Amino acid sequence: MDMSTINWLAVLVAGLSSFVIGGIWYSPGLFGNPWMKDSNLSEDEIRKSNKGKIFGFTAIFSLVMAANLAMFLVDSPTMKTDLAWGTTAGFLAGIWTFCAVAIHSLFELKSWRHILINGGYSVVSLTLMGAIIGLWR
Repeated sequence: MDMSTINWLAVLVAGLSSFVIGGIWYSPGLFGNPWMKDSNLSEDEIRKSNKGKIFGFTAIFSLVMAANLAMFLVDSPTMKTDLAWGTTAGFLAGIWTFCAVAIHSLFELKSWRHILINGGYSVVSLTLMGAIIGLWR
């Protein structure tokens, strides 16, 4: 794989886009309150949590996910990455992670609502990452 064909600025923007999606997705106006309830978390527990650690590791993992997706989207002789393929690949990666979230959550006896909230975030986030990487070739 020729790593020089990866647009690392697109990877950075794609990775950081998950923060925007997460901020909206887990906001009280969207899924934040049901997610907190199904996670058995209180606002006080969240307020007292180590946000530096949480957001720091989230940034690292989001960048790793975006870089990994970009590596899968490197152009080949038979396939050129564009917006449509990037979005499709991101969506498919999101389905993959949705299934992993669902499996773990089922064994943790989480509700289907909890699975759909967390898994849905993965699908939307990775779809946007793929679109950014595909568009920004």
